Amino acid sequence: MRSTALVLIPVGVVVERRKAKSVWADFLWRPVSVFVGKAVAAPWTPLDTQAHKTLLFAGEAVVELHRTETTNYRDNLASGAPSLWIALRPAASNQPYELLSVTADPAEGEAFTDAGSNLVEAVPMPPEVVEAVAQLIAQHHVERPFVKRQRDQQTPRIGEQDGRTRNDRAR
Repeated sequence: MRSTALVLIPVGVVVERRKAKSVWADFLWRPVSVFVGKAVAAPWTPLDTQAHKTLLFAGEAVVELHRTETTNYRDNLASGAPSLWIALRPAASNQPYELLSVTADPAEGEAFTDAGSNLVEAVPMPPEVVEAVAQLIAQHHVERPFVKRQRDQQTPRIGEQDGRTRNDRAR
């Protein structure tokens, strides 16, 4: 499938695996950061190991920026804490998750939670991505006024008067 994105930004994703304090799960997983560029490490390579947590390079993704989503990007930047949403989905391989997507669109990030089994987390947006998003907004944003849709006028069906049916009139 061809992408219609105007800007493609390669990123690497860092995930934290923490020892769980639960009898139902051994580990808790959560995306913690994104870096811009290509990585030289293989996916799921440990980056830092401490007593109860490990940072792992989860893999590479591409942040796609589309001109039709500039309103969502603008709202993201205006929030005061620009974020990227990372979506991981359960994998049927040796690793517990596979990297599904990284997005700058808050609505798309929220939509990834609909599956229920996806692990979705917002992380701080790197300055290079903030700059690319701001540039895309400056070049391609078109303010679209909100237009409230008017309801269609209903015409009475045959046998109805004043919107009432025959059974209503009999009462």
